[in-house]
Amino acid sequence: MPAEFTQRFWSTLTDSDIRQILQIALSEDLDAAGDLTSLAMIPHDAEGTAEIVSRSAGILAGAPLIPQILMSVDRRIDWMPDIADSDALLPGTRVGTMSGFARSLLAAERTVLNFIGRLSGIASLTHQFVTAVQGTPAKIYDTRKTTPGWRLLEKYAVRCGGGTNHRSGLYDAVLIKDNHLAFGRQENRCFSPAEAVRKAKDFLKQHHYSMIVEIEADTLDQLREVLPEEPHIVLLDNMQPEQIAEAVKIRNQINPHVQLEASGGVHLKTVRSIAETGVERISAGALTHSAVSLDFGLDWI
Repeated sequence: MPAEFTQRFWSTLTDSDIRQILQIALSEDLDAAGDLTSLAMIPHDAEGTAEIVSRSAGILAGAPLIPQILMSVDRRIDWMPDIADSDALLPGTRVGTMSGFARSLLAAERTVLNFIGRLSGIASLTHQFVTAVQGTPAKIYDTRKTTPGWRLLEKYAVRCGGGTNHRSGLYDAVLIKDNHLAFGRQENRCFSPAEAVRKAKDFLKQHHYSMIVEIEADTLDQLREVLPEEPHIVLLDNMQPEQIAEAVKIRNQINPHVQLEASGGVHLKTVRSIAETGVERISAGALTHSAVSLDFGLDWI
């Protein structure tokens, strides 16, 4: 079974992962004064029912946040979901219905729409990438190019779109990149890529860590050098499909147990040609840094 990074499901997100980001989001919208427009326009005891509706097609992500946001604004709001995360959306699809005091519903509106819009945008773009590589051995992975503070939620959204999570942070995998090797050269402590893999493995063994060791290879010669050291994964950085196909052949000859990851400049127009090389993993920062938020609205019933 190939080594895999920790995958982010909703059940793996803790209250503390979510509470802080919700507090910040609500505070920047309401501050201490609250919704002044609603206070001026709507009676304090007015009640209403509204539905959250998708304005565009895509994949839903972030629905479990909705009742948490509503509860943070007013514990008396009722929420009735109609669909769940990973479900397909069409224009007009109703996500769910909320009922309560009208002021409270309007106070929560923008925060709810911002969260599910952002996360559903990521899930929808991820789904496009996953669809583009169907029929090949490649899986689509995210990166650490995430919105600060949103990483676990955004990686969860990637999962909703059918993607796979790469490492969550610097703490849960070893990924030796060119700057690690470059710093060694700068400090006259030069070590080769193969030596770097050995150093990483020795460090993990010494400290009783069990985790993935991955190393970046900029050239096919570097790939040939590191394969005998048996890293779990070799990241092929900014290689063209022809080079990646050659890298797959080299890997199959030297050490077929090592998986290959293509990364760098991956987008929807190129991902299929990359996947057809036979590489097992394709990581794309675009899943999170270039996703466009999906459009949702609140409609009174």
